[in-house]
Amino acid sequence: MNLNKDYWEERYASNNLGWDIGYVSTPLKEYIDQIENKNLKILVPGAGNGYEVVYLYNSGFKNIHVIDLARQPLDKIKAEIPEIPASQLISGDFFDLENQNFDLILEQTFFCALNPELRKNYVQKMLQLLKPGGRLAGLLFDFPLSLNGPPFGGSPKEYEELFSPTFTINVLERAFNSIPPRKDKELFFIFEK
Repeated sequence: MNLNKDYWEERYASNNLGWDIGYVSTPLKEYIDQIENKNLKILVPGAGNGYEVVYLYNSGFKNIHVIDLARQPLDKIKAEIPEIPASQLISGDFFDLENQNFDLILEQTFFCALNPELRKNYVQKMLQLLKPGGRLAGLLFDFPLSLNGPPFGGSPKEYEELFSPTFTINVLERAFNSIPPRKDKELFFIFEK
């Protein structure tokens, strides 16, 4: 399966959005609500329909950048937040993004949508994009990895092996506040560069 731009554009065009819950997920909302510094430079890769982006913006965070292969999610975010600069809505491949020095990268179903062969590349790219002391935080799925994705699963053990050589694992635990369909299938994490 080729998870390229055409694949994701077709998923949006056909409304085949199984990951879309229609609002910002509770674990991410509660995490965002605890962040006091509204000046953080934030990246949301693979933003889907952008609920987290809109929530961040409406909560006072203005330095939010979004990258997605598909154009439709970026257009939706622009329609929801007309005042967001177009330069912060990036149409392209996450792996082509260069030296942005983010304070926070918010993970919300991007990792699980990538071909699992790209996971080591994901870790290296996150390291490159984050400032020293920057954080990668959000949710990872906790169900057996299979080739029947996306979404592709994973386990705490796999994530520790993947991230611990280059990140400090501050938090990696079962999300206690997942929505019912995702209960016991999500891990909340905060990894620090």
